Amino acid sequence: MAAWALFLCGLCLLALPMRLAAADAREIIRQVEERLNGKTAVLKISMIITTSRTSRTMKMDSYAVGNEKSFIKITYPGKDYGITFLKIDDAMWQYVPRIEKIIKIPASMMLQSWMGTDFTNDDLVRESSISRDYDARIVTENDQEYEIELLPRPEAAVVWGRLLMGVAKQELLPKSVSYFDEEGALVRTLQYTEVKQLGDRLYPSRWVMIPHEPDKAGNRTVIEITEAAFDVEIDEAYFTKRALQRFSD
Repeated sequence: MAAWALFLCGLCLLALPMRLAAADAREIIRQVEERLNGKTAVLKISMIITTSRTSRTMKMDSYAVGNEKSFIKITYPGKDYGITFLKIDDAMWQYVPRIEKIIKIPASMMLQSWMGTDFTNDDLVRESSISRDYDARIVTENDQEYEIELLPRPEAAVVWGRLLMGVAKQELLPKSVSYFDEEGALVRTLQYTEVKQLGDRLYPSRWVMIPHEPDKAGNRTVIEITEAAFDVEIDEAYFTKRALQRFSD
């Protein structure tokens, strides 16, 4: 309808479809986040971390309330069992049973690798805040997919200069995210695959993070969601600093 009005009314209405397109992109991103996160989410996760030299597996339990709170416990391998992480808003802590110490993750460490994977500490804090921190616009689309460009808002404390997200039209689930630095170089790509029924919804059960830096050639980290429950009640006790040690056993 907006395009037909533009054709009839001329250039004086040029800004109208641009505004509508921007609003549509924001709504798409909002729905993507709702489908990924739910109001709450309880997940069992396996991570396969592959480098040019070796491969290893981690398993963990994750509890989250929206994008504000999350608690993660490593359950495998044995040497890492009981390591816990707590995120509340933009703050993050870690508990290491071996040294019986709670560590606050400082801002200077947010870009460091999380547990030796291709994800960063920042991903755990920021991964679900795209709708808050980025302005969105639809770049291209076809019958199956939107391609949405995300540029950081001036006030947003984010590390990426630009994101490109592919979104499946039918399910409104992400298919891929490309991360670019402030100079426009592609740093990494996250692929979402193997959509299947998990809990009460269709969900991409396999996430593959591929870094593009030359020194990380051959690296990838695969997340496999093995169990999931959404919009269930989660004990608030998980989201306190005491929980880091209390639920470590």
